[in-house]
Amino acid sequence: MANGREEMGILKYETGGSSPKHHKNQRDPTSMENATAMLGPKRLIKKHEFVRIIIQCLHSLGYKNSASCLESESGISHKSPESKLLEMQVLNANWEDSIGILNGIEDLTDETRASALFLVLQQCLLECLSRGDDSSALTILRKRVSPLKVGREKVHNLAAGMLSLKEMGMGKIDDSSICELRRKSLVELEKLLPPPITLPEGRLEHLVETAITAQMDSCIYHNSFREISLYEDHYCGRDQIPTQTVQILTEHKHEVWFVQFSHNGEYLASSSRDCAAIIWKVLENGVLILRHMLQSHQNPVSFVAWSPDDTMLLTCGNGEVLKLWDVETGTCKHTFGDHGFIVSSCAWFPDSKRIVCGSSDPEKGIYMWDCDGNEIKAWKGMRMPKVLDLAVTPDGENLISIFSEKEIRILNVGTNAEHVISEDYSITSLSVSRDSKFLIVNLNSEEIHMWDVAGKWEKPLKYTGHKQNKYVIRSCFGGFHCTFIASGSENSLVYIWNRGNSTPLEVLSGHLMTVNCVSWNPRRHQMLASASDDHTIRIWGPSQPRNITTT
Repeated sequence: MANGREEMGILKYETGGSSPKHHKNQRDPTSMENATAMLGPKRLIKKHEFVRIIIQCLHSLGYKNSASCLESESGISHKSPESKLLEMQVLNANWEDSIGILNGIEDLTDETRASALFLVLQQCLLECLSRGDDSSALTILRKRVSPLKVGREKVHNLAAGMLSLKEMGMGKIDDSSICELRRKSLVELEKLLPPPITLPEGRLEHLVETAITAQMDSCIYHNSFREISLYEDHYCGRDQIPTQTVQILTEHKHEVWFVQFSHNGEYLASSSRDCAAIIWKVLENGVLILRHMLQSHQNPVSFVAWSPDDTMLLTCGNGEVLKLWDVETGTCKHTFGDHGFIVSSCAWFPDSKRIVCGSSDPEKGIYMWDCDGNEIKAWKGMRMPKVLDLAVTPDGENLISIFSEKEIRILNVGTNAEHVISEDYSITSLSVSRDSKFLIVNLNSEEIHMWDVAGKWEKPLKYTGHKQNKYVIRSCFGGFHCTFIASGSENSLVYIWNRGNSTPLEVLSGHLMTVNCVSWNPRRHQMLASASDDHTIRIWGPSQPRNITTT
């Protein structure tokens, strides 16, 4: 900042302020007892800090009399000496003293100090303009504001604002408006200055929310939206997750290879080696009934995918074409490709208008179509490896593919930026979290790996315990905030992990043969479906006495 006599004189002349004074960082004028006393069973809480944020909270809640009483009784103010002094000088338009206070505060970063000084000078400049002192305003802009390291754009915007006000013929601003502008500047200053000079807004609420979040994160069974009381520590029992068979669906006549709940949780789709797919309706009481039997494929149906709006369903035949079904009527709306196009997997973009599918034939690659079968884009060629599985992140930003058995390729659809994750063992399946941040893959090494979609992790989180050596086993995210991972297994069991632990949280028995796929209801967080070679689909719910229904 410039420091000549001319500029200093301008500010003094404009505002009537005295010469700048140097203010050192001061501590709260509390008693020795308040300054040193510690609270809590472990003596980790400083008493004066605790009382100070309580006073701040009382002010924010509108309990100003209570806040004043607590300040008086405790001898602790929620505002620091520097903050009080700065408030007085700004409200009284003592700009030079305000600048002196900011320059005298120790431990401010250069960036913070410059931004704070900019706010003070901006208010001073505006008040010069309001009383018609254009010359002083221009001098402040050139000699006091411009040297600040706040970025050229910020200074240019201020200059443009000055010119705009001048062109509009801005007249004198009344005193009440001036006072309101000064208070707004103070609010912005308080947001800039670090503690203990000022307290972050809503500090007590933030601390309490952090404690609640920590309790939820440490609760291995947490799986609901229910409100958490401040009166007691939070704990969920295992009845919060699906651990008991509540219904067995038996309409398929052969091995059931795939299940997936709709995004709204109101339907379940399943596909089977019997060449059929079924759409099941989830009733209000949680019981599933058959809605549509989809019989058009000539070969076993290996894969299904719901449109994001849940009005359409895609089915992939094993070594066969891709079909699009109307969920309401159960009729086939379109068949994609020809008999020579072998589809291994498919996915939707968020608009429910575009689909993408991958082929195990390396010469076919990946195709993007609209719902009428018009090709939008294709990734193919002699160098394109076969596609084993693919997914589109729910936000539509990334296309994730499993190539050549051991590679995860993540393509940003908008920028075409791509990064590759290599695994040491063959990947059999892929699943993406609802928040688009994470993916999991099943490996034939009897591990499930979780990676971040952004590609920042050097190593995955690993989950073990299930059995997988030779078959395609599919896992999924599930529960409140996708807190859990579930997977099938070759030993006829279903495994559930809390994402924070590599060992299974629950192991569910009931199926008689390999469990190929699982799906967690995205709306009913206590409902899980599993598909097995024993020709059945099991619906799992929380552990409680209930009659098992067979359909």
